[in-house]
Amino acid sequence: MKNDKQPDPMTIHPIANYDKEIYVKPTIKNPQIIVGDFTYIADSDFESHVTHLYEWNGDKLIIGKFCQIAAGVEFVMNGANHQMNAVTTFPFFTLEGWNANPPIPNDMPLKGDTVIGNDVWIGQNAVILPGVHIGDGAIIGANAVVGSDIEPYSVVVGNPARKIRKRFDDELIELLELFKWWDKSIEEIDSMIPILTSSDLEIVKEELKKRLGM
Repeated sequence: MKNDKQPDPMTIHPIANYDKEIYVKPTIKNPQIIVGDFTYIADSDFESHVTHLYEWNGDKLIIGKFCQIAAGVEFVMNGANHQMNAVTTFPFFTLEGWNANPPIPNDMPLKGDTVIGNDVWIGQNAVILPGVHIGDGAIIGANAVVGSDIEPYSVVVGNPARKIRKRFDDELIELLELFKWWDKSIEEIDSMIPILTSSDLEIVKEELKKRLGM
């Protein structure tokens, strides 16, 4: 290991003497937020980037391992939604003094958990809307607004976010999804860094096939 240090997913500050990048997992206090090992954000606080996450909705934000979250990213949860099948969208029930009961769940446009895969790069100031599922290895462009599901290893940009291309051909994507490098031991991942960072994708394919016994 580099400098005889073992990577530790429970370290808050993985860069010495720099507090504007943190591993997210050891900082989480809200039980409705679940984050995998080594996912980081370019900030000193993660939960402030998760808005409208209320206990009464029961939704969760689930983020996989080794994700890279840039500064200014916002995860908008279901609590931001208002009732839209009535005359007014005003949320009387949330505000003091009004004699109003919460709408029944079927009257609210609730979209379920927000789920981000593994090794996802989310660019600066992107907004992830409620209930979105983003596949492994996707890249979300800066300032993108993601309101629908994103396939694994897709590159998306814009508002609304649209896919501009796949990162790799179908064969390599299938191999990566089978291999799931992010679930390997720290030692195996460390030994694979030359493969994981290689731009010779044919060599990468052959190595993944070998390790998969194909």
